[in-house]
Amino acid sequence: MSLLKKPFVLAAGLAVAVAAVYWFWPGAESAAAGKPGAGQRQGGPRSAGAATNPWAMPVPVRVIEAGSTDLKVQIKAIGTVTPLNSVLVQSRVSGPLQQLYFKEGEKVEAGQLLAQIDPADYKTELAQVQGQKEQNVALLKSAEQDLARFAKLKEQNTIAAQQMNAQQALVNQLKGAIKSNQAAIDAAALQLSYTRIKAPISGRLGLRAVDPGNLIQANSAEGIVTITQSSPIAVVFTIPETQLQQVRSAFRGGAALSVEAWDRAEQMPLANGTLTTLDNQIDIATGTLKLKAEFANQNEELFPNQFVNVRLNVAVQNAAVTIPQDAVQYGAQGTYVYMIDDNNKAQIRVLKLGAVDNGLVAVEDGLKAGDKVVLEGLDRLRPDREVEVIQDASEG
Repeated sequence: MSLLKKPFVLAAGLAVAVAAVYWFWPGAESAAAGKPGAGQRQGGPRSAGAATNPWAMPVPVRVIEAGSTDLKVQIKAIGTVTPLNSVLVQSRVSGPLQQLYFKEGEKVEAGQLLAQIDPADYKTELAQVQGQKEQNVALLKSAEQDLARFAKLKEQNTIAAQQMNAQQALVNQLKGAIKSNQAAIDAAALQLSYTRIKAPISGRLGLRAVDPGNLIQANSAEGIVTITQSSPIAVVFTIPETQLQQVRSAFRGGAALSVEAWDRAEQMPLANGTLTTLDNQIDIATGTLKLKAEFANQNEELFPNQFVNVRLNVAVQNAAVTIPQDAVQYGAQGTYVYMIDDNNKAQIRVLKLGAVDNGLVAVEDGLKAGDKVVLEGLDRLRPDREVEVIQDASEG
């Protein structure tokens, strides 16, 4: 046999062998005819082609119906809990610290006594200026008596007018001295009152910065203790300038905008408050605007300088078509879902999504309420692939 004819003979022999395998293999003929073959029960739920080709089998999936829900339109941000007021308690006078009347970390009310500076020197100073006033009051009384006597003598022309005027000047001088003495008394009494240091605001105390027995300097930078107002309290957060118009329009509408504070992991809500103000300028370095919300914080869920996740509710989207966020897929065509058609086959639906709230996302275009969307079993789906609904997620 020539070398040229040899490949053709080999090819013909291979074709005969394949045909023989196909013809004599158990169930091959029946499978080709669409009938059950050897090893397959009559009336089985799937064809032999499906049994030998897993991609032809229906894909088990869980589906959920698109709902119609009133959805909160939220802006998410990162914020910091900030006290409305925080005061460093300082002594306004110098002297030894005699006693502290508070425990670290406790809550205090405005006007509550916190500390006592030794008042001895200030009591002495007050007594001194009080004595000076009493001395001048006595001198004034004597001078006024002399002035009255001089007035009678003047009527009798027995004294010179100059002497009368001099006595009047003395009386006026003593009256002025008494006013000065009274001012000194008031100042000394005020200094004495400063030895009793009281809480300027209500709030929670921090750790003390000084112990009794130490010499306190007036207006010392380290102070005695810091009071932080914890109820109510504020949260300061920022939003991108692209969202400014949406927030400002809602804020100017007159309705109070609610704000939710969530924990760091954004798994647990901490408190609800109200937006109180917007800053008056955008930070040009970051392109963001600061906002402040106020929280009652009666149970102190929020702690000063705590990191929180913020959700600002700017509107409510009524009767929005919603689906779980977990059902949304992302691809070259954009955001989409697999929807089950009337033939029980999966079809891709490209969506236009809107607001997100508590795991649900609004569908602005692409679905209507009642459409069945695949929630689980997405990894094996392809367009026009038959599915087997094992459980409707909307039925629990």
